Amino acid sequence: MARFVAYILISVMKVVYPRIRNLREDRDWTQQKVADLLFINRRTYSAYETGTHHMTPEVLTKLSAIYKVSVDYLLGLTDNPKPYPRGKK
Repeated sequence: MARFVAYILISVMKVVYPRIRNLREDRDWTQQKVADLLFINRRTYSAYETGTHHMTPEVLTKLSAIYKVSVDYLLGLTDNPKPYPRGKK
């Protein structure tokens, strides 16, 4: 079971890395700018884009807010980048 979960996680994350890179490049942002928005260092963010570090759900959520896309879009579950409406808190 653990191997299956690891396989799924790796497969999904392979979609995330190019999407976050493309979103950043589409805005002409540097890795440093995104790293600053996430309050992390540039090397860590670079490792997210190349897939050498796995990002936490918190980082994934922050990236979706920064880029104004849904987490499902980042994960490759949809090709529609529009975020979902947020409920009232």
